[in-house]
Amino acid sequence: MTVVRTATVADADAVWALVRDFATSFRPERAAFDRLLPELLARDDVLVLVAEDDAVVGYLLASEHPTFFANGPVAGIEEVMVAPDRRRSGIGAALMAGAEAWAAGRGAGYVSLASRRAGDFYLSLGYTDSAVFYKKSSGAPF
Repeated sequence: MTVVRTATVADADAVWALVRDFATSFRPERAAFDRLLPELLARDDVLVLVAEDDAVVGYLLASEHPTFFANGPVAGIEEVMVAPDRRRSGIGAALMAGAEAWAAGRGAGYVSLASRRAGDFYLSLGYTDSAVFYKKSSGAPF
C-alpha cells in the first residue's frame, strides 16, 4: 500500500534519484539538491511530499505565495514525479490530492502547474487548460 507523507532529509537519496530523471530542460546537481532540500523542508510556504510503499516511488514539490488578483494566496506545483514503472497506479493522483489538501488548508484560491507531457493526467483530475506557460532563463549561475 502506497502512503503519501511529508518528505524528510532521510528521503534525500530516493528523491534525488527521481529528481535526476525528472529534469528535461535543466541538469540538476546533487550538491545543490542537498543544500536545497533541508531549506525547502524548513519553509512554511513549501510542501515536499513523497509517495512510499517498499521505497519512495514518487515526490511532489509545491509552494504557496500571495497574489492580488486571487485576493490572497495561490499554490503552485513545481514538480511531480512518479517512478516510470509505477505510473498509472494512482500514485500521482495521491500526491496531487495531498498538495490540494495542503493548499486548501492554507486558504489558497487555486492550485496551478505547468506540464508539457502529462496534460491528460491533470485534466482527468479536474484541472483545466487555462494558459500558456512562458519562461526565460535568468542567467543566474546554479
